[in-house]
Amino acid sequence: MIQSVSDDSILITLGDHIDPTLTPRIAQVCSIIEATCTPWLVDIIPSYTTILVVYDPLQVDFRRAESTLSKLVRATTPFTSDDSPAPHAPKTHDIPVYYSDESGPDLQRIADMHNLRVQEVIDRHCGTTYQVYALGFMPGFGFLGSVDEQIATPRLETPRSRVPSGSVGIANQQTAIYPAVSPGGWNLIGRSPTRMFDPETLSLLKVGDRVTFHSVSRVEYLALGGEL
Repeated sequence: MIQSVSDDSILITLGDHIDPTLTPRIAQVCSIIEATCTPWLVDIIPSYTTILVVYDPLQVDFRRAESTLSKLVRATTPFTSDDSPAPHAPKTHDIPVYYSDESGPDLQRIADMHNLRVQEVIDRHCGTTYQVYALGFMPGFGFLGSVDEQIATPRLETPRSRVPSGSVGIANQQTAIYPAVSPGGWNLIGRSPTRMFDPETLSLLKVGDRVTFHSVSRVEYLALGGEL
């Protein structure tokens, strides 16, 4: 479904629930839109089941933008031409995390809540390969899913006013890394030295990428550039 949501944006809906098989198609559609609609494309924002396309109304009107997008969406089910732009090639990012009470103030509470040892929480968090479903909230913030059911934990009832950069959190079935200092309501279990956003190279993660985590010691975390 394609619909207008403002004077300069169109929402493309490709599904009605979170589905890991839908993410590659969303990445494909984004790729072909970026390659085809450059003259009037202002921004493209993918999410779990939708893509928001922001366009320049001085360059294209809604009818033509809608018609173009409809054709491009149909062309990705499946690609019907050898000349179709190649989608973003998914990458796998292995990200180090220092898990501890010092770097993850909610780690012990999550363990207690689920009747697990702290090491079991760490092992379960590291034992999953996550998919990047969406980017948002702030530049470089990737929504990753899905965490092991045994450590899925609701958001905090009262968000923190300041979450340190690099903090790794859990919110329900999702996990994420805070790219910068900000308020936040996710349960913090550790901290990563990996830079998630750079003004020149932009977001480290792309929709469709995969992420794994591995545990590092305090010494290793600091040696990799982490801060406490």
